[in-house]
Amino acid sequence: MRLELVRDWMTRDVITAVPDTLLLDADKLMREHGIRRLPVVDEDGRLLGIVTYGDIREARPSSASSLSTWEMNYLLANLTLGEVMTKEPTTVTPDTMIGEAASKMLHYRISSLPVVDEDNRVIGIITESDIFRLVARDWERLQAEATQPYAHYGE
Repeated sequence: MRLELVRDWMTRDVITAVPDTLLLDADKLMREHGIRRLPVVDEDGRLLGIVTYGDIREARPSSASSLSTWEMNYLLANLTLGEVMTKEPTTVTPDTMIGEAASKMLHYRISSLPVVDEDNRVIGIITESDIFRLVARDWERLQAEATQPYAHYGE
């Protein structure tokens, strides 16, 4: 696994949005495409931030709020990604090793990393699911060779 590169496991056709995208539109976009992360880019495709489905969920007003339903709906309808996105997210390049990407995800407790080029343009995204695919592939390959399971803990 140490020689695997992000470029070989990342998702290349990344759905992105711009900062003035309304939160409700982003929510719809994510549902339509079955994604949970949305890089936020400028007009040239340069990364500005990232929004997760959890960010959108947390931005919704609490039912314990003193605001009326009308007020809540008005606020929610006018909230943009630029207001809720995580700015300057941690990134990797296509030539980053998978182990380093996984280490960053663990360290920062995040489930994905935008993949950017030398101009900070989004060219992909690597997620924990992509890394799990790699681990599962390697595990399947080793099944034919292994005679006994590796015991991590001593007896």
